Amino acid sequence: MPWFYLFLAGLLEVGWVLGLKYAEGFTRPLPSLFTAVALIASMGFLGLAIRDLPLGTAYAVWTGIGTLGAAAFGIWLFDEPASLMRLACIGLIALGIVGLKVTAA
Repeated sequence: MPWFYLFLAGLLEVGWVLGLKYAEGFTRPLPSLFTAVALIASMGFLGLAIRDLPLGTAYAVWTGIGTLGAAAFGIWLFDEPASLMRLACIGLIALGIVGLKVTAA
């Protein structure tokens, strides 16, 4: 279950990061509310995950999932650059997440 909680926490991190963009500096109430709820839920699931997973591993995977999701949605929704070098670096982050999962105690 801790890896499932961590995965949910990572997905919710992607949600609140995207919410920050749509909240426009917390001037839009609905996206601001979504952002706050997703942030609290993300932290809650991260807290559940670190009961059984090493702190450093859990935090790195959580931020990695958030980074991957934010980068992917940035490219897809906001026309951010998708250069070969940028995609390769994003791929290295994904590789790091897999490596942490495989080597976790």
